[in-house]
Amino acid sequence: MHPRFVGRLGVADAVTSANAALGFVAVVAATVDVELAARLVLLAAIADGLDGLLARRYGSTPAGEHLDSLADVASFGVAPAFIVAARVGDTWGFAAPRALLAVGICALFVAAGVVRLGMYTAYDTGNAHTEGVPTTLAATLLAAGVLAGVSDPLVVVAATGVLTVLMVTTITYPDLYPRDALAMGVVQAAALLAPLALSRSFPRALLAWALAYLLLAPRFYWRAEGKRS
Repeated sequence: MHPRFVGRLGVADAVTSANAALGFVAVVAATVDVELAARLVLLAAIADGLDGLLARRYGSTPAGEHLDSLADVASFGVAPAFIVAARVGDTWGFAAPRALLAVGICALFVAAGVVRLGMYTAYDTGNAHTEGVPTTLAATLLAAGVLAGVSDPLVVVAATGVLTVLMVTTITYPDLYPRDALAMGVVQAAALLAPLALSRSFPRALLAWALAYLLLAPRFYWRAEGKRS
């Protein structure tokens, strides 16, 4: 007797599953060190890009796209929302009315991420674009902001609210060219490995890059192939 997944899942699916596990570890880490949790979210984002590369190289499985969306709920929905909630709790405490409002916004962020990923799996898989801000981008923005030194809970919660709305809009985001995805992965890795180096230059560079894509990509960046989730 052996596990049901033996012979049915591929190497890309293994990385996707690791991505989900990183989301859980990030939630646990956020209870102790918010910046460590943010670094784990960036590691999950790197894993999310890697599983796409492996799927194209070695082939995908029928379960792959479903596993990808499920993993992204953990790593780019629940984990970043919990990081924001932990930041709020550390500063305001959870008894304050504004803290309860912030927790509600975080809950909506998770719900919007679930809806966005479900819509992606149903309608955008295989396309060169997707509607709504990608969950990976939203999570990267929040994690990079934490590592870049953005500590004001009002700013962090407001950003979470804006991203919540943008994830479920019909704004079209084109997929990244492979070279650009690789460049972003390098910056993510630098922000992950050396977040404090050069006065937090790597997280700040990542935050600036992600903001530029968020604001400019729908109008000025277009491509004809790729994967985004």
